[in-house]
This record gives sequence, C-alpha cells and structure tokens, in this order.
Amino acid sequence: GCVEDVQPLNKGMRLTISTGYATEDLAVGSSIACSGICLTIVERGSGKINKNWFAVEAWEEALRLTNLAQWTKGTYVNLECSLRLGDEMGGHLVFGHVDGVAKIIDKRNEGDAIRFFLQVPANFTPFIVRKGSIALNGTSLTVNSVKDCIFDVLIIRHTLDVTIWGQAKIGDQVNLEIDQL
Repeated sequence: GCVEDVQPLNKGMRLTISTGYATEDLAVGSSIACSGICLTIVERGSGKINKNWFAVEAWEEALRLTNLAQWTKGTYVNLECSLRLGDEMGGHLVFGHVDGVAKIIDKRNEGDAIRFFLQVPANFTPFIVRKGSIALNGTSLTVNSVKDCIFDVLIIRHTLDVTIWGQAKIGDQVNLEIDQL
C-alpha cells in the first residue's frame, strides 16, 4: 500500500492508504496490519484517488512505539488483512502489537537475497534469540544471529519483491514485534 494522505488529529493522525485489496474485503471496523501495526479501518472506498483505499487513525500508543509518525504522502507500507479461521498460516503468529523500533545499521547482498543487520534497545535483547522468529514491519522473519544489541535476518528474493523490504536502506527504523511464543 501507499500513504496517499496524512491528516493531523487531536493527539493522533488519520492516514488514507491506497491498496490492491478489494474494498469489499476491507470492512469498516476491521483490523489491518500496516507495516506490522494493527490499525482499525474507519473508512474505505474506491475512485477517490483512482484506486481502492481505506483510512485508519493512529493514536498515542502507536505514534510512540512505532515508525508511523514518520510516514508521509508517498510512504509505502506492507499491508496484511487479519488471518481468518481456516486460512493457511505461513511464518509465525504476528499480532500487530508493535513493541518498538529497530534500526537498520547495515545490509549486505548475498546473491539474490539481502542480509539486514539491525540494532535494538537493550531491553529487547533477552527476547531475540538465534533461529527464533521476529516480525519486522509486519514480515515474519527468522533471526540468524544475535550479538549484544545487534541481530541479523536474511530476506529472500520473493520477500524483497512482495514487501517494502526491497526499498529498505541503512538508517531506516522498522517496526519490531517480539515473538510472543
């Protein structure tokens, strides 16, 4: 998805996001993960910006714990509708309850994949383990190694093509959700 409009609210913000999802799949009141942040759809439609779109509102908790306050018109975000009973579950359970942000401090091409090195605040390190799962910008990933406050993940070509990870650069802050299992 792409942020098409950002409107300030009293201690919050409203975002209009274009999407490839059909509007009938985006019910007002339902949850949608926007780069890993669970947000509630407050409006939806098509044609307003010549695309399908929905609007969400974010408040203090999301603005404080995530990278959402940095989003502007033109920011691309990963989108994922809520899992429905009976749907295939790939990866691990991602709830959309972001714990904080990690910073990309290095990236290295490894063939058609890219290894990202990320730094986190020290309070997260006890929960990040080698070969454990982690969600970054809503993408379920496997931690390859951990040393102090730095860990790395390898993102394969398919994931680079279908998420915003292909555009990620050193210095970016990404939403971090620790695996709850």
